Amino acid sequence: MTVVRHRRTLAILAGLALLAGILVSTPSAGIAQDTGDEGFTLTILHNNDGESKLLPDENADPGVARFVALMKQLQAGASGTGVVTLTSGDNFLASQELGVSLAREGALYDSIALSGIYDAMALGNHDFDLGPEVTARFVTGFSPAVTFLSANVDFSGEPMLQALVDQGLIAGSTVIETGGERIGVIGAVTPMLPNISTPRNAVVSPVLPAVTAAVESLTGQGVNKIILVSHLQDVAEEIELVGSLSGVDVVIAGGGDDLLKNEGDTCLAEEEAVAPYPIMVEDASGTMVPVITAPGGYRCIGELNVTFDAAGNVTAAVGRSIGVGFDVEPDPTVQAEVIEPLSAAVALIDAQVIGTSEVALDGRRPQIRIMATNEGNLMADALRATATNLAESFGIPVADVAIQNGGGIRNSSLIPPGEITVGTTWDIAPFRNFVVVAEVSREIFHVLLEQGLDRLPGAGGQFAQVSGFTLTYDPAAPAREIARDGDCSLVGNPGERVREVVLDDGTVIVSDGQVVAGGPVALATIDFLANGGDCYPLADIAFTKLGVSYQQALANYISMDLGGKITAADYPAGGGGRIIALEPEPETTGVIVRAGDTLRKIAMTHLGDENRWPEIFALNEGQVQADGRSLTNPDLIHIGWVLKVPAM
Repeated sequence: MTVVRHRRTLAILAGLALLAGILVSTPSAGIAQDTGDEGFTLTILHNNDGESKLLPDENADPGVARFVALMKQLQAGASGTGVVTLTSGDNFLASQELGVSLAREGALYDSIALSGIYDAMALGNHDFDLGPEVTARFVTGFSPAVTFLSANVDFSGEPMLQALVDQGLIAGSTVIETGGERIGVIGAVTPMLPNISTPRNAVVSPVLPAVTAAVESLTGQGVNKIILVSHLQDVAEEIELVGSLSGVDVVIAGGGDDLLKNEGDTCLAEEEAVAPYPIMVEDASGTMVPVITAPGGYRCIGELNVTFDAAGNVTAAVGRSIGVGFDVEPDPTVQAEVIEPLSAAVALIDAQVIGTSEVALDGRRPQIRIMATNEGNLMADALRATATNLAESFGIPVADVAIQNGGGIRNSSLIPPGEITVGTTWDIAPFRNFVVVAEVSREIFHVLLEQGLDRLPGAGGQFAQVSGFTLTYDPAAPAREIARDGDCSLVGNPGERVREVVLDDGTVIVSDGQVVAGGPVALATIDFLANGGDCYPLADIAFTKLGVSYQQALANYISMDLGGKITAADYPAGGGGRIIALEPEPETTGVIVRAGDTLRKIAMTHLGDENRWPEIFALNEGQVQADGRSLTNPDLIHIGWVLKVPAM
């Protein structure tokens, strides 16, 4: 199975690339591995998606102190003539740990831990999640200062961030001198930033023109060795970008948590790689470009040795993906200044028991973004309860319904039965989201439910966890089509998936796909969605902000409204039937395979168990038709091909 999965994933990457006119290969099929005496060899050390995983967790995360210690060892022992250390974004994330940082004076613990490690750092989407003020606080907390990169963002609309641009702390690109050579580094972030984060008045532009302009600027300065650190959410996005790009020698991707490694590499040794390290991709000029990335959470460090000839052409690119082990001695400074005080503060929070749960609460990322779960129900109920409890004091209607986007639920785990602490609620609801109430027309409510379903069968952060109503939908019907990486405008079908919507009091809002005439719906949600986040159609709707964070709402709901008891009767496993997918007819259903889909993902979405992917694989060997063609290579899946999967 290991070999099959590895071949399958490479085929998906290859299929994506071929569609864009790009050639993807293993290193041996790309750049000649000429490691002779001539030329300049640059060691690139990198990681991405640290996401505030500062504290060690014996089950998964070695912690930032061990990461820093190993990074320093690798920097000291680098075999290249020069060495640069880079990260491709999502440097912090709303969490209990970040909440402790924000509540104290001075630099964030994330900034302290990472100071002195990097030559340049890209900005990812999560680096804007808490607004420009927190972004600025993170950037200015580094000592010594480091340059943060994002070529496709105009910060002039945010004075605090523009001031950092003026100081050179934020830039589109920078030049690093090492080993007697000048290395250009360009940053880029996903164009979806306004829809999935909170950059506010910072304006995002398309990636390709911005990076091309930065390349031209650097080459005009005589720089002939250029690295792109980009945070486009998935390595497949970087692969597609490279096919239209020229002049970039190495691309470091971020946001996808993809595992690239070779035989013998120690990064997540027990897990299978999605591709070798590096992936070699042909750019617009026919040059082979190494594309690299690493899993997040300070678990791994990538090390790529790139050799350039005198003209700046890459003649060799070899590397490895290195795991950060628990046997690494933590960096003493980070241990003393970050880990110890942070651990003490978190321990106090974790000790505050607010209730117990009879049932395991399902907040696992694949589930919370494709189906109703009991944890999603709990979170949505907490929003509605908060709105109800405060309705009279704010002079607003009692909420009929509540919606929480799955992407805002972040614990990504199955919380076992037992004690629930304040720390648990922070794990579930770490963002600076506040409960709001708005009256919306039935038509708008229908549209926002279509928006919540539009990524299915794929997982999407906008998937709606609901309270106060039952939603029945048809997964085989056309999804809503919008400009996700733009202004969220409708670009195709408005969506035909919502079939029935019935409030808990029996009021019918949608019947047989049609809105039933009637008065507005009082909606409780979070301000992220009310401001148009995840492309919810609420940005022009007036709302009342209640001054209670969604984490506080959850803690209060458990401790007070539920009396500290989360029962299996109220919150059964499986979601309790709040969101119902119509059974497909006939016994197999056609599924459009999208960019990045894997057999495991398809099996999880349509069979409910990712380990049943061999059934899809076997079916794929001779029974799949795509545009009238048989898939003779069972590993090959392309965008837009129709895959027949067994019914659930």
